[in-house]
Amino acid sequence: MPKDTDKTLKRERKGYDQTISIKPGTYPDGHPLDEVHYVESKIILRGDRFSSIDNFHEFGKLVQRAAKQTDIPYDTTEFEGSKPRIREVIFLDTEDFKLYNNSFILRRRISYEDGFLVGDPEIVFKFRHPDLQTAAEMDVRPNVSKAYKTKFKAECLPLKDKIGGYRMLYSHNVEFPLSAIAEEHRDGKMAGFAKTLPALGSLDARGCEAIDFVNHMPVEEVLLDLGTLDFGKGIEPVANISVWRSRGDQKQLVGEFAYQAKFQRRNELHDKAVHRCKEFFCELQYLASDWLQLGTTKTAAVYRLKGGKPNSHE
Repeated sequence: MPKDTDKTLKRERKGYDQTISIKPGTYPDGHPLDEVHYVESKIILRGDRFSSIDNFHEFGKLVQRAAKQTDIPYDTTEFEGSKPRIREVIFLDTEDFKLYNNSFILRRRISYEDGFLVGDPEIVFKFRHPDLQTAAEMDVRPNVSKAYKTKFKAECLPLKDKIGGYRMLYSHNVEFPLSAIAEEHRDGKMAGFAKTLPALGSLDARGCEAIDFVNHMPVEEVLLDLGTLDFGKGIEPVANISVWRSRGDQKQLVGEFAYQAKFQRRNELHDKAVHRCKEFFCELQYLASDWLQLGTTKTAAVYRLKGGKPNSHE
């Protein structure tokens, strides 16, 4: 490996370690702070580019081209002939977006198969913030009767105002089935949600304040897996495209290309794999520049649907 490339990898590794390293600490009950175990790369796309399944495959060709130009193996064999998956996503918040304005996101997600509900509706609660330590110190664990899963992600997105770079958000999530919430806490009031999700107790809110669908708009998600990217050293995420559209009028709101890597220890993210991932991420932005929608996230697109201007930390 050339010396200049070796130095570049070392600089990138140092910078990357800083994006996922937190100061040791504990939550009030003594549990150690959660560590980042996922890195998810996302490119937000214009919703109006997706009016049929052909558009998914059209963007998939750009992914293939970016992979070829950055020498990243990309295998679509497993997903050839795959059909899109359909999910319904509903965001929940107060009328004045108190949750979102304070970096919280609460949503209910329902999966469908052959047009019918599959499994228990899922609640996803997250605290998303640009500062890693702040995200780590927010205890998102719920008070529920069933098992739950926490996920702490470093999310990589394009820069807000130009292509070819990246910025980081940190998403501290917990997922659990709707049936895990006690019946008396499902009354649509802040007090009930705060008993299920103690983190919401940090908000300056009235217990009787109502929590309802954001903009009264259920979202239909259409998601298609495209292929597997191989960045080396065991980092082989599945890449997918999703488009969100409003239920009823079927307006295409926003799209997203994404791939996620999971790891247990930081040393599993080798310098070369991280470098290759960055190269691919930036190259795809250039190739798909007329598809990109900068300065937003899927969640932000829903919150701003009816002209609202929440104080997003995203």
